[in-house]
Amino acid sequence: MTYVWIDVLLLSKLANGPRHGYELRKQIEESTGRTLSNNSLYPALRRFAEAGAVTRTAEPQEGRPPRHVYTITDVGRELLHDLLADLPPELAGDPAEFLARLAGFGRLTPEERLRVLDAREAAVAAQRDRLAKLGSGQPDPWSRLVLAEVKRRAENEQDWLASLRTRAGLP
Repeated sequence: MTYVWIDVLLLSKLANGPRHGYELRKQIEESTGRTLSNNSLYPALRRFAEAGAVTRTAEPQEGRPPRHVYTITDVGRELLHDLLADLPPELAGDPAEFLARLAGFGRLTPEERLRVLDAREAAVAAQRDRLAKLGSGQPDPWSRLVLAEVKRRAENEQDWLASLRTRAGLP
């Protein structure tokens, strides 16, 4: 399964300058706390190269095989913008998808930021509505505890999203 957040983060890092695979993995982890496996990283880079979104150049290394350096193209910049500006409902409920786009808000117009925030807020509201209907009759105390925590997190996220809206100067 391909996760769009991986594509967003990889292209965002490449938009800041050429990088080799290890450097990309390291920078994504340092900026998001998420680790990428080679099984996620290199297939995505291959897809980007095949689509013309990145170029791949072999860089010689003394005593070692050459390493490949990836550079974003104009096609890749356009793809990055499209991915950042679009948070479809089927992805809006995934925190990683939203956070990857939030990290790229500096590349978006206020209207595009508003659409992304609206999509996430709608997903969180739907989650809260669904959770409100659950759990009151749950006999297992540990399950009730988990459900209460999930509800608390959704409420906290709604408050955080409102603060992001204010910070971005959005209605």
